[in-house]
Amino acid sequence: MPAADEYDGSAGHRFTTPLDVADRLAAVGYIADPQISGAVFLSGRLGKPLLAEGPAGTGKTELAKALSRVTGARLIRLQCYEGLDESKALYEWDYRKQLLRIHASRDAAAEQWQALERDIFSEEYLLARPLLEAIRSEDDVVLLIDEVDRLDIETEALLLEVLSDFQVSIPELGTVSARRRPLVLLTSNNSRELSDALKRRCLFLHIGYPGAEREREIVRSAVPGISEHLATQLTQVVLSLRGLQLKKKPSVSETIDWARALLLFESSELDPADVVAALPVLLKHQSDIELATRELGRVPS
Repeated sequence: MPAADEYDGSAGHRFTTPLDVADRLAAVGYIADPQISGAVFLSGRLGKPLLAEGPAGTGKTELAKALSRVTGARLIRLQCYEGLDESKALYEWDYRKQLLRIHASRDAAAEQWQALERDIFSEEYLLARPLLEAIRSEDDVVLLIDEVDRLDIETEALLLEVLSDFQVSIPELGTVSARRRPLVLLTSNNSRELSDALKRRCLFLHIGYPGAEREREIVRSAVPGISEHLATQLTQVVLSLRGLQLKKKPSVSETIDWARALLLFESSELDPADVVAALPVLLKHQSDIELATRELGRVPS
């Protein structure tokens, strides 16, 4: 891998400082703390993937989308799930098209079959999936490998060659190396421990629930028209709710939805009735709603 000061293979190299990262992300509505902006800066300058781990709904996926907007790079997303295999992550052959080609040449002479075999395993018959698509792109790409912790442990091996050497080995065609190295962000909700081999290839970033001040900034950026006073009040309530024994703590994205719901009620102050009416936007379990209602002093009759 080239030295850091020589590397210029991805859109992430355009960031000049961590502060530049923070300012440019803020310009597209993503409020980054120093840890996030610093990790993104190093990922871009070192040319290494960034593994963002933390609770669901804290802005990990949105970070990749914001980086795409900031850099003008195309966002390519691989949504991980249990059972994801090579044909959906890397590539597969267009078997239907290959069969049609073979059928059309069924009367070919024996010596022509070798040429036919080379033909049907050429680029024309290759179906690129997200990882190969990102590697082969002529343009800048932000590659989002979302919820990598949902993959089977064995399937993680599919990612190792891509993340370490930015290349894909295709037996019939050879090795395809990145034309322009993508800016890679992996996300994990920490539902299981990832392998050491995967972690070694990445820089690590933990994105947890934000503090009250940063969450207020996020709400004000994402919800135009909300007053600083109301944003402060609702983020304080969310912060206190996260301290309760809830089945599912409210995420940042749910805080934003809650703020939008309160605006629909034309709230300028946190009126208890409006707060309770909008709780299903913030909390997704009835037991959590009942607990929150009691904490807010509104025990249902």
